[in-house]
Amino acid sequence: MTPNNLSALRNQLEREARNLGARVFGVADLAPAESFIQNQGGGFLTHYPRAVSMGVSLQDGIVDQLPHHREITVARTYDYLYDTVNASLNRIALRVSVILNDAGFQTLLIPASQTLDTENGIGLFSHKLAAHLAGLGWIGPSCLLITPEFGPRIRLITVLTDASLETGKPLQNRCGDCRQCVDACPPNAFSGRIFSPEEPRDVRFNVKRCMGYRANLQKNVTGARVCGMCVYVCPYGRKENGRLVPPGKEIKGFVEPT
Repeated sequence: MTPNNLSALRNQLEREARNLGARVFGVADLAPAESFIQNQGGGFLTHYPRAVSMGVSLQDGIVDQLPHHREITVARTYDYLYDTVNASLNRIALRVSVILNDAGFQTLLIPASQTLDTENGIGLFSHKLAAHLAGLGWIGPSCLLITPEFGPRIRLITVLTDASLETGKPLQNRCGDCRQCVDACPPNAFSGRIFSPEEPRDVRFNVKRCMGYRANLQKNVTGARVCGMCVYVCPYGRKENGRLVPPGKEIKGFVEPT
């Protein structure tokens, strides 16, 4: 396929994804993370040099209630939102995958919520890594993808492919010295270290503390594994009158979104 045809294909994929509700769309070159991807999910994943990364934003009216996540109505409402957004993402990814297949390319759809190792919360493939490499955002101290448009108030999905689509470039970390997500975490699961692809997740995130806290909420409090304080407090997701409010100079090292 010629470069012009590949460009037209990429535009078609983005158009279809956005028509179905995607708020962010990008393509990642996975070569820089090949070893990480192979170690996490297996060598067969390296047959796909590109990742189409897409995201659907979470409703602010529900996320803004997360300080009350120990209340049943809040937890159950967020839990329903989470499942609904995941279903939407899976539909978007299926459409993208079909278009690529019809164009003669191989694909592997990674579902919105996919966990191989439930004890450690590890999936076949990292949606956040793909989105970061695609230039959709950066990974903050919360181990969440932070986008300039929505902060961490977004869910992601990935379609791996062998189509040589044009790729984006990773964004630099824009969190500066902000620790709001670290300080707001009820089980103190974050160390505050800035993301580095060379370091294991364990140096930044104690997944068992996080999962243990949410499991206790499900069993003894609300019936749902919902916390989300790291999503709620991030300044990049802050809204006033429906408009994004940039974090500004209170964060040392803050970089204005472009």
